Amino acid sequence: MKPPSNKSGGRGGNGKAPYRPGGPRPSTPRPSTPRPPGSNLPAGKPSGRPGSSAAPRTPREPSPEPRAARVPDRPVLTVATKGAFGRDDVEAAPREARAPRRPDAATQRRTDHGPARTPRQPRPPAQPNHDIDAPRGTIWLYGTHAIGAALANPARRLRRLLLTEEAEAAMAASFPKPWPLPVERTDRARLDQLLGRDMVHQGAALLADPLGSPSLAQALERPGPVIVLDQVSDPRNVGAILRSAAVFGAACVITQDRNAPDESGALAKAASGALERVPLLRAVNISRTLVALKAAGCWVVGMDAAGSPLSGPALAQRRVALVMGSEGEGLRRLTRETCDELAGIPMTGGVGSAIDSLNVSAAATVALYELGRRT
Repeated sequence: MKPPSNKSGGRGGNGKAPYRPGGPRPSTPRPSTPRPPGSNLPAGKPSGRPGSSAAPRTPREPSPEPRAARVPDRPVLTVATKGAFGRDDVEAAPREARAPRRPDAATQRRTDHGPARTPRQPRPPAQPNHDIDAPRGTIWLYGTHAIGAALANPARRLRRLLLTEEAEAAMAASFPKPWPLPVERTDRARLDQLLGRDMVHQGAALLADPLGSPSLAQALERPGPVIVLDQVSDPRNVGAILRSAAVFGAACVITQDRNAPDESGALAKAASGALERVPLLRAVNISRTLVALKAAGCWVVGMDAAGSPLSGPALAQRRVALVMGSEGEGLRRLTRETCDELAGIPMTGGVGSAIDSLNVSAAATVALYELGRRT
């Protein structure tokens, strides 16, 4: 006997799905409620009850005025109506009604001078100049006499020699070759760039190391008077005094370590070769140096206009250390007190003369001449 057929798609006679062990338990359907006649039914279809028919749905009437598309509101700016010290009264104004901004005073000043400047172009990289970039601790000497004396000085360490054609011919006549280093041919424009247009280089330049300073005991081994400079600061004056010291046979020139010029091309040019022949010493304390000179047997004479006239014959039997003051102040108080005596140069121009003094280099020259006079 065959089991009854299930025409409901595998469901039982009661319309429920059969329960299988291990499967999901079927849900219990909710009770259905009767719908009113004609609800949610298509037109012309019976509602399921006898004698009832569904009326056709009335189409919805279109709106007499179509809704306009929504346009986003434009941003509204608030414009202050009070002065710079209050913002209480503000009013809303659309962007189209905003007044153009007037330039302030600083902007007006910038625009009154003309069009805007073009951006500055970057500078090309500078080419290295080997003539100007001298090694540290070296100096440039210039002038034919200063360079000729430096070439003849074995104690001077030489680096480079730059000469024009005319300067080489002039130096060869005064200082015969061979020279201790080769010549680099150059022109005056190159030397002007190297040394400066105001320098009288005579077409010659020499790169060298500064000279070493001997000790006071070594300098006193040389004969002649000693010249001490108390804060003489002009390198041309120091060079001129060196030149006079070489002419009158002085043993050495002593300057202060501070407030005095270093060895330079201007000093060597003013010395005209005497820098290579007369030792130039540097002392930390001038007063102590004068005491050391006294201990070595020197008679210290300070040059001052208030002193008695300098007399060479009166000092003929003494070794004199001549002390020269600075260009403006003269001898300092402690230096003056340390001297054995003060002396001056007689001025024949009279008391009311407009010029009653000499340059320190000229005074040193006159004093050295007087010391050399024996009778």
